[in-house]
Amino acid sequence: MAFKSFERGHLELSVVAILGSFATSGVNAQVTTPASPATVDACVALASSAERLACYDSLFKAPTIIPTQVQTDAAPVVTAAVPVVESNEPDKPESLKDKVVQKVSDLHLLGAAPKFDPNVSLLDRRWELSEESKLGVWNIRAYQPVYLLPAFWTSDKNEFPSSPNPNNTVKDQQNLTSTEAKFQISLKTKALENILGNNGDVWLGYTQSSRWQVYNSEESRPFRETNYEPEASLIFRTNYEILGLNARLLGVTLNHQSNGRSDPLSRSWNRVIFNLGFEKDNFALMLRPWYRVEENAKDDNNPDIKDYIGRGDLTAFYRKGENDFSLMLRHSLKGGDKSHGAVQFDWAFPIKGKLRGHLQLFDGYGESLIDYNHRATYAGLGVSLMNWY
Repeated sequence: MAFKSFERGHLELSVVAILGSFATSGVNAQVTTPASPATVDACVALASSAERLACYDSLFKAPTIIPTQVQTDAAPVVTAAVPVVESNEPDKPESLKDKVVQKVSDLHLLGAAPKFDPNVSLLDRRWELSEESKLGVWNIRAYQPVYLLPAFWTSDKNEFPSSPNPNNTVKDQQNLTSTEAKFQISLKTKALENILGNNGDVWLGYTQSSRWQVYNSEESRPFRETNYEPEASLIFRTNYEILGLNARLLGVTLNHQSNGRSDPLSRSWNRVIFNLGFEKDNFALMLRPWYRVEENAKDDNNPDIKDYIGRGDLTAFYRKGENDFSLMLRHSLKGGDKSHGAVQFDWAFPIKGKLRGHLQLFDGYGESLIDYNHRATYAGLGVSLMNWY
């Protein structure tokens, strides 16, 4: 029995040793993932001290805890971006002043507002109405036509200028020739820009026209008449259609006109002129009704001037190719003995290169201030330096 017990114990030790050898071999073979021994007895059964120590190390080594990413069942919170909708509509004005500024900035009176190209608009180029046309302040620009007419002929010389005021009636005959020279210069500049929002400009203008008796050698070639016309205008851009025309301008002008002479040849008056501008393609129309500022009867050189020169005028302009045509009409707007007016036609035409000719025809009252109540026909020919547009 003792032998069998010994034999069974020896056999068990042998089996354990063999298993330990396989375990050790497995540990040595697996470099990346070593196997853990089953029990302490397996380590005890190892014959080699190094292997037994390695077995103990493998058995009692603290396990390496690999942190795992904690995942939650809750879905990540995604903040949805709220799209920002930009409105093209301008902010609504709140105060009365803001409402006025917004209304004046884009003045629509009647109908739908047409679109304009400031590069081809006649009134835009003349008055810098659109934002794209504005050139700033204090730039000198042409105003009314600038021309020189070496030959300016009249059908009826006014050698006895008269007026209802006896202090302004000439009693001695003036020795005049029927043909003289006439020239006109006219300039304007913008003093203020966009006084209400992006609209409303203040312009200062000056026009001077002279009639020169250059062929009157007997009287030492005097200047027969020179008219001086300074003025200040407040011009607004408008944008509406009426009768097939595009209404583009609305303004008011303070105008003074005089001939700078002493009695009995002195003539002068002051006006408040209202301006309405229309255009269509190569056609422009300016309507100017006015109100005369009355003077003291004793000091009024020409108390009935509005019954001759009129209470308003209408000027039409048309461009065809390199030819510019304009027609001015004015009337007293009265009947009977007070029905007077005038018509003037101007034609600027090309001659050679930038040299342009100018033809002027006038019939009626008031070709100049000294002739305000004198009717005659005039014809002039010369060169044009600048035209209306």
